[in-house]
Amino acid sequence: MPQAPSPRTAALDTRQLDLPLFDEPALLSSPLSPASLPSPLARSTDPNAAPVSPRLPPPTTLPDGSRLRHVLLGQRVLPYRLKRSSRRTIGFVVDGTGLTVTSPRWVTLTDIEHAIADKQTWIVNKLTEWQGRAERRALPDIQWNDGAELPYMGKTLRIAVGSATGSLHFDEDAHLLSLGLPASADVQQIKDRVQGWLQSEAKRVFAPRLDLYAQRLGVTYTKFGLSSASTRWGSCTSDGKIRLNWRLIHFPLSIIDYVVAHELAHLREMNHSSRFWETVASIFPEFREARHTLKHHPPELLPAL
Repeated sequence: MPQAPSPRTAALDTRQLDLPLFDEPALLSSPLSPASLPSPLARSTDPNAAPVSPRLPPPTTLPDGSRLRHVLLGQRVLPYRLKRSSRRTIGFVVDGTGLTVTSPRWVTLTDIEHAIADKQTWIVNKLTEWQGRAERRALPDIQWNDGAELPYMGKTLRIAVGSATGSLHFDEDAHLLSLGLPASADVQQIKDRVQGWLQSEAKRVFAPRLDLYAQRLGVTYTKFGLSSASTRWGSCTSDGKIRLNWRLIHFPLSIIDYVVAHELAHLREMNHSSRFWETVASIFPEFREARHTLKHHPPELLPAL
């Protein structure tokens, strides 16, 4: 009988054919949020007292069929969601809901918890990052009225609500967008007008960048469209269809060019291998700096529209 793969070969699922907004999915509404992690256990004031192991909560079944379990790591009780599947390795995902472990059905709970312990430094670091993102989300929202400011192409765009002409106009020199709405316009009207303009700008700016980098790489894409995805900056299919997240219009042109180059490179390498990154570098050598910017700029810091 062939021997099953070792459960200690825990792996992250990172191979994909699109560019994620950040390392893991953004879901910040669950009882498993990093803020729910218990602080280190209080120690007894009696120096002769024997250490007391905490009592772990019993496992519970969640609505999606996964199991909510807890593991003791040192003096930290860590909740995690366990999913069983036909995969061959143990996979870890950390997002706003906490830690999710997907494991082959044949792997024992002991081996799963050993694998968690092996990855605990990475897990705790990622949970801390997500907690920081949740705290930054509490920053004041944009006040959607005359004089509101938001990022556009890496610069600050100012919004003017009242307009003598009644039509939308962009003054590039002053970086002022006159919406052509009456002073009495409500918040939703202002948001809708701004978002419509930003999306039209995204089409206008992205299309020639795709043509430029496709020519440099010697590839042809078949279709281009905008995306409103919450977890992807861009995507590319094997038949040459490319989608770019319109929210990229908030960033400088260098960031837009990186995502364009990234997606076009998939027409040569439908993976994220070393050959793929060499392909990206051949048309956009500064990709590391741009990738770092996107990775460390949480989308929740972009204007909520």
